[in-house]
Amino acid sequence: MMKRHLPWLTPLLLASAAHASPPDAASEPAAAAPAPAAPTYAPVKQEELYRAGLQAVAEGRLEDAAVLLERFIEQEPRHAGAFLELAITYCELGNAAEAERLFKTVEERFDPPPGITEVIASHRAAGCKVRTIRPASWLVSAGRGRDSNVNQGASDSNFTIGTGSNQTDLELSPEFLPKADSYSVLTGSYVRPMNSYGTLGIVQGYVRRNDHIHEQDTATLLMGVEHSMNIGRWRTRATAAFGAAELDKKLYQRQEQLQLRASPPMSMPPGWDFAFAGNISHVTYPTRTAYNATTLELSTLFTYRGKHDQVQITGSGLHDHGAEERPGGDRKGWFGSVQWYTLLGSGWYAEAGLTHQHWQSDNIYSPGLIEVARRQNTTSARAAVQWYFRPNVSLHLEGRVVRDRENISLFQYNSHALQLSMRWDNF
Repeated sequence: MMKRHLPWLTPLLLASAAHASPPDAASEPAAAAPAPAAPTYAPVKQEELYRAGLQAVAEGRLEDAAVLLERFIEQEPRHAGAFLELAITYCELGNAAEAERLFKTVEERFDPPPGITEVIASHRAAGCKVRTIRPASWLVSAGRGRDSNVNQGASDSNFTIGTGSNQTDLELSPEFLPKADSYSVLTGSYVRPMNSYGTLGIVQGYVRRNDHIHEQDTATLLMGVEHSMNIGRWRTRATAAFGAAELDKKLYQRQEQLQLRASPPMSMPPGWDFAFAGNISHVTYPTRTAYNATTLELSTLFTYRGKHDQVQITGSGLHDHGAEERPGGDRKGWFGSVQWYTLLGSGWYAEAGLTHQHWQSDNIYSPGLIEVARRQNTTSARAAVQWYFRPNVSLHLEGRVVRDRENISLFQYNSHALQLSMRWDNF
């Protein structure tokens, strides 16, 4: 079918970061009003309901979208875009009679421009057939890169253990110092709607093979289910995921994760969205059980979506409960990030991000040897540019810098990497 992002609807297509599911049933759209000189738009306080309807359309939750758009039209009977979206939604639900009634309403009440009349004509010509589940989406990427510190080797070769008269100065052997290497990487993701009510199945994979330092070769697999719903007037999204990681062709880590993200019913400036998120994850290390841990995370997220730009700001509080024998015991910390995405021109995109994570251990790391509680500060910066030189095929160039600063020099490290990839998506 044709794209929904129509020229005269563009000012209202502010995609919400959260998701919605059906509220109570709505009444029929209001009776016809005198034709306005031009399509009118809703006040900001009603914009949330309209955005939720558009988000439901984008996610393939057509039954939800119909209810939300009907409720919006009940309050804003002169909103041309909502009438057209509702008509197309009914057409895709197979309700030809209601779709035709709404198409006629758009034509008679709003005097649409030629582009919109063509959209209506195309739906009439194709017929109204049931479309309950949107298509699956996928992405595959293959690339080459260079990393200055593949093994996260210590930035300082000298360190001290013990205290007082037992203090000893040591020098790390070369195997614990930074090692540079080139690598090949292959990634893939697949997202498939499981029903028409906002449930998605997700599979992601990642394989990295170094040219020489094969003990640092990695592979990961993640499988998850995500469901969008309403809890009262809160728009929510729940996710459950399981992941496994391999290091040097041996199982290194398993992880289970549950997350709930919720957007409260509050007015925001145009283009902005606000949400809370709660996350709990459990990590198991089959060969290093002392490092097993459960992490709790509470976050706030601000998202801005403009015509060419998107910005996401995240702040999180962290608590990490480790196994009894883990050095340093439990940890508390915080995480912050700013991510920016922009359209540079036809087929050209750019993105940049800055993150910082802080951890503070509760106990001394190793009594008698390392007599301090570990304090870790890790900052990561990245920038990338993407060029679609063919439909659904692009080149992606990314640079990344990591600086890890700790009060235990043994664990400090620096790294920078540059990677060029080719991506194929949805074809």
